[in-house]
Amino acid sequence: MEIERINENTVKFYISYIDIEERGFDRDEIWYNRERSEELFWDMMDEVHTEEDFVMEGPLWIQVQALDKGLEILVTKAQLSKDGQKLELPVSDEKMKDFAVDERVEAMLDQLQENEEEEAKEKLDFVIAFRDFEDIISLSKRVELGNVHTQLRSYKNNYYLIVEFPEEQFEEDEIDNILSILLEYGHETDTTIHVISEYGKVIIAENALIELKKYF
Repeated sequence: MEIERINENTVKFYISYIDIEERGFDRDEIWYNRERSEELFWDMMDEVHTEEDFVMEGPLWIQVQALDKGLEILVTKAQLSKDGQKLELPVSDEKMKDFAVDERVEAMLDQLQENEEEEAKEKLDFVIAFRDFEDIISLSKRVELGNVHTQLRSYKNNYYLIVEFPEEQFEEDEIDNILSILLEYGHETDTTIHVISEYGKVIIAENALIELKKYF
């Protein structure tokens, strides 16, 4: 996890999905399981406290940005106004609108869920593993996936086909039919798309099956 101390009241940190998984959390948990999300957040904050001596007291203003490979989180401690009557953020009014406040981290969790739901509306991702490159070539001759984004990567002596369905273009039964064909040549894997995207070597970045059919 990368930590940047902005000032005495604000800290920013970045955690990759790989790091999240290595801490024992599944990505689905941080979107949909509030208890596990809070556990992850306070686990990260403990590390921030240890490395940056960032004392966590009082309400926290939290800004969360979901990136392709991880989360960027900005945490600011609330301060009492000069008259001691209300809490204030030690940032400008322009930036204040970007923050949500909640002592129990619910703002962060709600924002994570909104980001995930928005992403889920746009596409559905699947990873199919292959032990033999010839199986992928055979698959490319069997199925046409012109409207589906496919990328081929290699990782730890296996090949992985990342398949992204634009949800608005496919019905659920169409996706099921295509996946059933893919699984005739490949197999499901416990390796997540985030691990493959982070560490896998790109073989064909776009239209993998179309390119394989063209050259083989």
